[in-house]
Amino acid sequence: MLVARLLEFEAAGALTTAHVRAGAQVGGVNVRTVWRWLDAARTEGRIERRPRARLEVSDQMWEALAQAGGNVAALHRHLKAAGGEVPSLASLHRAVRRDLQAGRALPDRAVARREREEQQTRQALADLALAGPSERDAAKVAASRLPRLVPEATGSLPVGENGALAGVALLAGAQLVRTSSVRAVTEAVGQAMATQGAVCVFGDPGRGKTAAARMALGEVPPGWKATWVPVPVRPSVAGMRRAVFDALALPGRFPHTSTLADAAVALGEARVLVVDEAQRLPVPCLEYLQSLWDHPSTRITLVLCGAGSERALSRLPQLASRVMAWQEVPRLTGAEVATVVTGFHPLWRTVPAPDLTWIDQSCAHGTFRTWAALTAHLQNALLTTANASIDRALLRRLFQRVAPPL
Repeated sequence: MLVARLLEFEAAGALTTAHVRAGAQVGGVNVRTVWRWLDAARTEGRIERRPRARLEVSDQMWEALAQAGGNVAALHRHLKAAGGEVPSLASLHRAVRRDLQAGRALPDRAVARREREEQQTRQALADLALAGPSERDAAKVAASRLPRLVPEATGSLPVGENGALAGVALLAGAQLVRTSSVRAVTEAVGQAMATQGAVCVFGDPGRGKTAAARMALGEVPPGWKATWVPVPVRPSVAGMRRAVFDALALPGRFPHTSTLADAAVALGEARVLVVDEAQRLPVPCLEYLQSLWDHPSTRITLVLCGAGSERALSRLPQLASRVMAWQEVPRLTGAEVATVVTGFHPLWRTVPAPDLTWIDQSCAHGTFRTWAALTAHLQNALLTTANASIDRALLRRLFQRVAPPL
């Protein structure tokens, strides 16, 4: 504003040194600085400050910082060891502090280490499954392998290259199965979308709540979008704002004030917002989701999913009263176990129905996650053990791996 006004005086031939001194006094800068501003305006056509380069903390740097327990000096040493251009330690401290104040969540060190170890374990199991048997058993195992199921059970769901629904991990040869719980969740979500309401999908761990919700949202009508919002560890309102912003893949950087952040995520388009692991949310985070949902500019259907999510919602009656469907995902019943597990993986097609009932009563107890873990161990045992066959002796040994110790 000051430079533009001085340029007006200069264009009129009325600019004097007194004007420049007065402008320097108003701006709180040296007179030479004002003359430099005027020179930049004449030569570059720029009347605002030259933008300064800003250090950005990338996702890879943020993950390394989490593994270092939030130690910025350790991150600085890691960057120096990796080579390339490395910012100063002070600049790195400022950039990390700025992102933390803006709501960027730093994962707990133990959680980051546990996730890394779990990823390494999953990779090791995958390597074991892919290693295959010895040459003398290869012909026998190849002859005993059953053909893959055709994906008719998934209907029109979007599937990846390996036949898995996005966001749902499947074993080799496994397929999604449309159970009665999946159909019930699909109906509940569809009714909520028709009224832009809210749904709570709850049930004990391992019953397939997330898979049921993802299968239901694989059939959203044209014009709708489904967005999954992961709940951060030890969530705060600032962390939830950042999680929603990132999940929506909004352009630009995350706003530095709560007002701008709330305005940025105002959803004018029809969208289903799914909050998985909603049982972690404290009351302030639930109030934030309610305010986002109640915003006059939003058109969203809110789906809260997780074991214990119904108890979390009970802590905020204002939001609980807006839930139009409380959909529980129960255990598999004895009558549907055989149909579900044989449709899930072809390994179980060779097991008689009475044995499947015995497995469920002895180990799985209608929990789909236990059946999936048992399938993985059984598949690995058949691939790595010579002359292995599916019998009760082998299954009893596998029960000990999937059943928690007393």
